[in-house]
Parts: sequence; structure tokens; C-alpha cells
Amino acid sequence: MDVVIAGAGIAGLAAALAAARAGCAVTVYEPVARLAEVGAGLQLGPNAVRVLADWGLEGALAACAAFPQALVARDARSGTALGRLPLGARSIQRHGQPYATVHRADLHGLLLDAVRATPAIRLRLGQGVCGWAQEGGRVRVGLDGGGQDSADLLLGCDGLWGRVRGGWLGDVPPQATGHLAYRGLVPAADWPAELPADVVSAWMGPRMHAVTYPVRAGRAFNVVVIVEGELGGDVQNWSHAAERAELSQRTGALADGLSAALDAVPQWLRWPLFERPPLTGAEGQGRGAVALLGDAAHPMRPYLAQGAAMALEDAWTLGRLLARPGAAATDVVADLARQRWQRNAWVQWRSRRNGRIFHMAPPWSWARNLAMAVGGEHLMDVPRIYGGPPG
Repeated sequence: MDVVIAGAGIAGLAAALAAARAGCAVTVYEPVARLAEVGAGLQLGPNAVRVLADWGLEGALAACAAFPQALVARDARSGTALGRLPLGARSIQRHGQPYATVHRADLHGLLLDAVRATPAIRLRLGQGVCGWAQEGGRVRVGLDGGGQDSADLLLGCDGLWGRVRGGWLGDVPPQATGHLAYRGLVPAADWPAELPADVVSAWMGPRMHAVTYPVRAGRAFNVVVIVEGELGGDVQNWSHAAERAELSQRTGALADGLSAALDAVPQWLRWPLFERPPLTGAEGQGRGAVALLGDAAHPMRPYLAQGAAMALEDAWTLGRLLARPGAAATDVVADLARQRWQRNAWVQWRSRRNGRIFHMAPPWSWARNLAMAVGGEHLMDVPRIYGGPPG
């Protein structure tokens, strides 16, 4: 089967690997002429690590990731620990794979290396997919600059603002969440001594929260602060420069440990968070011989740390379906959408719910804190997700 993929992000590269492993000839089109280091840190639950291990990429992941020993929820104002979920060996024992944290650029890089080492995949940079039509059992693909291609199967992996989905879902723009993300990277040598180096810390406060964790095999720490507010200008840009003083005005007073972590960030960047409503049916992920994967289909708020994982799961499921003898493109798309949309929709919904919980103010935050004190580990573990991907 010939497969064309729009987008060379995490979803697109993962889909290319999965399709090539299933015996397909794959062409990936990416409008950016040079793939640069963008984004922030990512948390990869055991479900995501399971996909990478199945593709033989666990060694590449181990070289660039960190493997924290616990997830700790804290009060952003007092610093008090509210709940703790052991990771490390417990994650392997309970879910069969470790919990990893990685810089997005490093995950993208290891996928890109695998793609470039796969002869069945052609990577075309500097040219994007701008339209498509299904004709005579094939998908005719329009390219930027007037070129064309055709394939048995078209995969839209072109992200939140992608153009493939418009072919049947319309050009409805993403919705602003009203949240802003501030991110920075701290060298390990500058990490505050009072903060542990081997945990994911989620700091929760009124109308804000922050997450800190190691990346790059422990050589750096990712710091992300989410606040409620709006941002004008180029909303698709991940690299708006920001200042620590500006962030302080939005967060108010913070616990000493968290404040020290924010002070250690040498350069702040910010971007507004956008989303689409949770999927309501299989058609949101596929129609005919065209399917959407990752953020193109189900962008989600980052409050469950599963955006990249769901893209990897989409690709893994796709690969299993393509490997079936005699599989037709339309059957693959129908089965992919049927198997994936409900799980993706639930993760979208759960991510929204987590955001509301993280940003609670008194008196609701008092009830949250009490609940976490009583059942923190039970509330923080998500076996429904970490045991995946289903199949």
C-alpha cells in the first residue's frame, strides 16, 4: 500500500515508522524546510514507552530520557506535599514499562533517526499537503507550490492547525482555552538543591499550576507554568519571549522551592493553549481512505501528560491494522477510527477535568487537598491509560 503522510512531527514520524514496518511505501511531506528544536518537555507514561519498545527504540529512549522515581503533587503556595505516586520499579511491576520524561526535541530526534534509517520512507521537507480528493480508489494529494501526489492512504498528522481535516470536517479553527503556558529549561547544575532531582512535581494553586521534572538523561530540568489569561499576536507561535516578572504577576506568591525553580530558568518562552472539543464519533478520526492522527484529530490540554502518548498509540494501532493480509485502505481507516476515537475522547475529557482540579481556589482546593491526602496514590494512578495501548 502507498501511504502519504502530512506532517513530520511526532505523530507523522511515528505513523511513518508504523506503516513502513507493516510493509507500506511511505512519503512524508512537511512544509518546514528544516526540522528545528521546538516544544518543551514531555512525560511518557508506560503506554507510550511500550510503543517505542515494540519498535525497538527503547535504547534510543534510554539515552536521552530520564526515569523519575515518583510523581508528587504539591500545594503551589505552601509547598506541602498533597499526594505521591511511586514510579520507577513500581511502574515496571504494575504496568510492564517505566515512566519516562524527555524533551520533545529528543523524542522527535530519535523518531527522525529511525525514519531516516528506513529505506521504505521518503521524507520531503519544504513542501506541505494543502488539499486532497478521493478519486477512483486513490487519494489525490495537492502540495504547496502546485505539485501533486497520490496514494492508497492519506494520513493527516499535521497538528492542531493542520489542513487535512478540513476536507471533511470543515475549516473550523481551534478554540482558545484561556490558558497560557510558560516554559523554560534549567541546566542540572543550576537546579535548586532543595528540590529533588528524580521526581515529577505538580504544583497546584488558584488559577495556575506548574510542573517540573528532569529531561535529557537528568542533564536538565523542564519547567512549565500554566496560568489563566489571553495572548494576542501569533497564536501558533511556540516561542513568544517572556519575563520572570511578568510570570510573577500572573502567579502571585509561590512556595520557596517552586519560586527558586522559576528563578533558575535562564530564558522564558510562552504560548497560548488551544484545543478542539473531545471527539464525538469515529468520523472525527477518519473517513474513506483518509485518517487523522495525534493533534490533528484530538488535541488535548496537557494536564494528563498524554498528548504525545496518544499520537504514538494511534500510530501503533495503525501499524497493526496495515499489517493484516489484504487490508484495504478504507477498512484500515474505519477500524482505526473505531478502535481509537473513544479512548482519545476520554483522555481529552480527563485532561480538561484535571485542569479544573489543578486550578481550584479555596474552599474547593481544601476538599481537593483532603482527598489527595487520603487517597493520593489511588487518585493519581491511571491504569486505564497506562495499561495501553489497547489491542
